[in-house]
Amino acid sequence: MRGSSKEIKSNSRGRTSSNKSAIVTSALPYANGEIHLGHVASTYLPADIFTRFFRLLGREIYHICASDDFGTPVLIKAEKESKTPADYVDLWNKRDYEDFKSFGISFDFFYKTSSKENAEFVQYVFKKLYEKGHIYEQAVIQFYCQFDEKFLPDRYVIGTCPNCGAENQYSDLCEKCGRVPEQILEPKCSICGRPPVKRSSKHYFFKLSNFSQQLKIWLNNNENLQSDIRNYVINWINEGLQDWDITRDLSWGVPIPMPDAKGKVFYGWFDNHLCYISTLTTYLQKKSHSTKTDGKKYWNDSEIYHFIGKDIVYHHYLFLPAMRMGIDQEYKLPDYIPTRGHLMLHNQKISKSRSWYISLRDFIAAFNPDYLRFYIASVAPYSQADVNFDWNAFSEKINNELIANVGNFINRALFFVQKTFDGKVPEPSSENDVDDRDSIKEIEKIADEVGFLLSENELDKALRRILKFATHFNQYFQKKEPWSNKATANTTLFIAVNAVRSLAIMLEPFIPLSSERIWSQLGMDESGAGSIHKQQWKSVSQITIPSGHILGNVEPIFRKIESKDIDAQKAKLSM
Repeated sequence: MRGSSKEIKSNSRGRTSSNKSAIVTSALPYANGEIHLGHVASTYLPADIFTRFFRLLGREIYHICASDDFGTPVLIKAEKESKTPADYVDLWNKRDYEDFKSFGISFDFFYKTSSKENAEFVQYVFKKLYEKGHIYEQAVIQFYCQFDEKFLPDRYVIGTCPNCGAENQYSDLCEKCGRVPEQILEPKCSICGRPPVKRSSKHYFFKLSNFSQQLKIWLNNNENLQSDIRNYVINWINEGLQDWDITRDLSWGVPIPMPDAKGKVFYGWFDNHLCYISTLTTYLQKKSHSTKTDGKKYWNDSEIYHFIGKDIVYHHYLFLPAMRMGIDQEYKLPDYIPTRGHLMLHNQKISKSRSWYISLRDFIAAFNPDYLRFYIASVAPYSQADVNFDWNAFSEKINNELIANVGNFINRALFFVQKTFDGKVPEPSSENDVDDRDSIKEIEKIADEVGFLLSENELDKALRRILKFATHFNQYFQKKEPWSNKATANTTLFIAVNAVRSLAIMLEPFIPLSSERIWSQLGMDESGAGSIHKQQWKSVSQITIPSGHILGNVEPIFRKIESKDIDAQKAKLSM
């Protein structure tokens, strides 16, 4: 048993054995305000956990994202702050990236929809669609606010959704039912609250209705899509798709490359998901220091994952694939669109306007960011079900599961080796009892079991399996009592230290900063083992720390959350 173990068998289930490169995209954050907990729960954290796992598998994978820079809200906010729109979005692009980074989101590249590269790519796609007859011009009777003297884009017209009857919904998306209203009822200007008038303006339309059959074939044939989402998207198609107005009367956006389109720009939902592709291409070219790098070939040779929240299903299951179909799938359609529900805050919908939200930056100023990663990963299933953030539930989960289970085992095992053996891993016995053998088997099978769940995007289930692993070793340690059973203590501690190593690697996708600390306390940084972020997933099920290995400086990994800490956070919400 000394320093060796059976190597795990390759997993025939899931996607862990694929040699294909992979591209992960996260829905683009709007460059118009701070990132809050609701943003990270459905999209950025699941995408990051998945990407980190694939890196440990040795898969070539890139996680790309960008700030969504265009739209009237940006224009108005920039004007209020006496900034140009470009300066305003630059500020939020940098701040959002800083916030994501402090939360451990490991983007390979974070860019901008207002980049030169994206503007050129958007115009290229438009021209191709136009040449193929998928674009037409039509005069539109459009809402115009006489008080504010401007045409009102979708986000500045609110009213009642004609599909579900929900009030105070945007005219381009009902947040209640997730559909795009054909015509909003009881419209009002969201700037001044007055009813707008209607005026004619010529716009360009994308023939979404022409792709109904192709979309249904793709949806039915792509078994990687969540079945419940596939079914109701097909129902939307059966009810009849409306052609899509892809232009707006604005000064801030990607210009329409047509001679008669002065003063018009593309609707944000036409250009922002194209930024997935342009950002990937830009990244590869910067990485290779060559503009000749073929982003298209790399895109088409890879598995494509678009991580989104359920509020933008319509756009990613209909608009996005139809546009790629319209250019003859010059860029392949997504293989997977992992979709999750919203995060509620104490069972109420998060709302910035009502100050009912927690900013990511404020959270990280008060707590270890890994606490939030752990909490969200443990409560958010791979489904559209909404999940809840509750300060009491948060503290209980961190204290009772992360600290009392995971942290307790790690601290006990490493502290005991430090105290009793001067930090040197002891020599195990040549004979193992039944508890030793069961624990070795637990290590040998864990990589396959957790790996399968992670590859299937079942992040909450994977984390529960890891916690079960920690529970097993807490019980093993307690039963073996190395403090009194001197004859078996060496073997117990040898196995326990290797189990801590397995835990450190398995937890890296979930709590990367804390995993770094575990790795350091194991003394792996000094042993030449390399970074925790560069380990091989299959080694989770191998016993590789030999007897005689010297641990690092051992101290508690986590700090318990006190009730006063929670009371202070509740007070901020006026609870």
